[in-house]
This record gives sequence, C-alpha cells and structure tokens, in this order.
Amino acid sequence: MRQRSIPVCIILSIVTCGIYGIYWYIMLTEDSNVLVARPGYASGGVAFLLSLITCNIYGIYWAYKMGEKIDIAKQMRGWPSSNSGVLYLILELVFPIIGWALMQNEINNLIATMQPPMQPPMPPMQQPPMQQPPMQ
Repeated sequence: MRQRSIPVCIILSIVTCGIYGIYWYIMLTEDSNVLVARPGYASGGVAFLLSLITCNIYGIYWAYKMGEKIDIAKQMRGWPSSNSGVLYLILELVFPIIGWALMQNEINNLIATMQPPMQPPMPPMQQPPMQQPPMQ
C-alpha cells in the first residue's frame, strides 16, 4: 500500500490503452481493503474479473462499495465522511477515470496519516578507528 500520483495514473492509463487502468483498478481495491481491515471483501483481481465477466455491471456495484469502504476508513480515523458511494456510482456510469482519481485522492490522504515521515533522522556518522602503523 502506497500513495500513487493521480496524474501519472491517468496518463499511464491513456498511454497504455487501459492496461495500466486495470492495474490501478486492482490496486485501488487492494488498498481500500487494507484501510478498512475487514475480511470478506473481494480482492482486486476478483473484482476486476467480475467486472469483466458481467460487462461492468459489477463495476458499478464496486464503485458504490468503494465509496462505502472509504467512508468506513474515514470514520475509523474520526474523520467526517459523506456518502461517497453515490458519487462514485454516478461517475462510474459517466466517466470512470474521474471516479478512480477521486478514490485515489481519498486513499492517498488516508495513507498519509498512517505513515511516519519519509526519512527518519540520520544517526551521526561513525568513523572507524584509525589504525596505527605497526611498530618496528
């Protein structure tokens, strides 16, 4: 689980003709599952396969459930949350990549609160003791 750059995800999805979009879809699902820490949610691969098999009918349901999971993750941290599921559902019908970008933004914000600062302070450098030349 890591933060992802939204513009890079969008550009890579376009440049790779949607192949990166599949990876992004799977990782959005996996990251949201980790954030809510509840078993029983479909994995990213299963969610993608179900969307593919059902001609994205499951994808519409997935978008709504992603909103619910993000709202649950916010509530677990004491953040105010709204019913994001409806927004993501509508965006999944109209222009899915915008919904994914909004989901990624929320996930990035949640991940940022979980991680310590990027680099801990460095310990002072210790030099090895200087060796004395052998006495003759």
